[in-house]
Amino acid sequence: MVYKLFLAFQDAVGWFNVFKYITFRSMLATLTSIVLALIFGKITIQYLKQLQIGQYIRDDGPKNHFSKKGTPTMGGILIIGTILASCLMWIDFTNKIFLITLFIFIGFAAIGFYDDYLKNIRKSSKGLSGKSKFTYQCIVAFIGALLLYKLGLISTSLNLPFFKNVRPDLGLFYIPVMVFVIVGTSNAVNLTDGLDGLAIGPVTVAFLAYCVFCYVAGHSKIAEYLQLPYVSGVGELTILCAAVVGSGLGFLWYNSYPAEVFMGDVGSLSLGALLGTIALVTKQEITLIIVGGIFVFETISVILQVTYFKATKGKRILRMAPIHHHFELKGWPEPKVIVRFWIIAIILGLLSMTTLKLR
Repeated sequence: MVYKLFLAFQDAVGWFNVFKYITFRSMLATLTSIVLALIFGKITIQYLKQLQIGQYIRDDGPKNHFSKKGTPTMGGILIIGTILASCLMWIDFTNKIFLITLFIFIGFAAIGFYDDYLKNIRKSSKGLSGKSKFTYQCIVAFIGALLLYKLGLISTSLNLPFFKNVRPDLGLFYIPVMVFVIVGTSNAVNLTDGLDGLAIGPVTVAFLAYCVFCYVAGHSKIAEYLQLPYVSGVGELTILCAAVVGSGLGFLWYNSYPAEVFMGDVGSLSLGALLGTIALVTKQEITLIIVGGIFVFETISVILQVTYFKATKGKRILRMAPIHHHFELKGWPEPKVIVRFWIIAIILGLLSMTTLKLR
């Protein structure tokens, strides 16, 4: 909203006119959030240490993780704070799609915060029960999905990558699809958050890809040229994605190996829900499978491990799930696992861009 103050003086100062452009405000949003994250990172870490909010380590996990016990967690509040501050400066708060997206983001952040609060401050080892957490997630996602549907802000058709005119209309059934994508992506990112910088790297890459998707979907001429669905107002979310990219890079400064802070559920659940929501409103929900391939891979590894374990009464496919722990137990050093997953995330992000032209 602050950018409108500059626009108010554009007649007196001609170059203030640049603030009306989404691309310019996106760059400013990235810079704002990364600078704020770098400035307030140390302060946040010290504050979390004072509150004695330390990371819980699984007894059955890789032995090299035991040294991480006590590392400050709930660092997701830094990510959320810097994103919101950047949004306040550079995004139009009259945009309905943005406001509903923001509601889902904050709602999932609240769920993650409460879970972290129970585990790390109230010292309840289990935190929120899985059933309660899932229920709260579904409620927030359903309210957001219903608002998008009722206000006519989102098409109920699926946009299939690599196909020009195959767009099945799901009608009212698109609401449960939206809930599934939002909740599923939220928990997938949460499962990936197991190593230093492992989750925030692919998250940053994914939001960088969706910067492009938001801009394309919100630009009528480009969307028409590429034969993609045009979504009025979604271009403003380009700035939100850019703010996440900047915040993610700033957080990675402190979360990279060896991590000084972890994001906790408050960060992973909210970022995952935000990613899923943006995939839906840009009509790139199927493309999310490619963009977020790392998260899909991690989730499938857990599902297969649990299913096989129950079916065979105790046998395992992997040495440990999620799969990043499997590679650790095979002898891969933690930094090697992290960087290789980042490389895969970048490749998938680039591959997702090809869907814009290959139709």
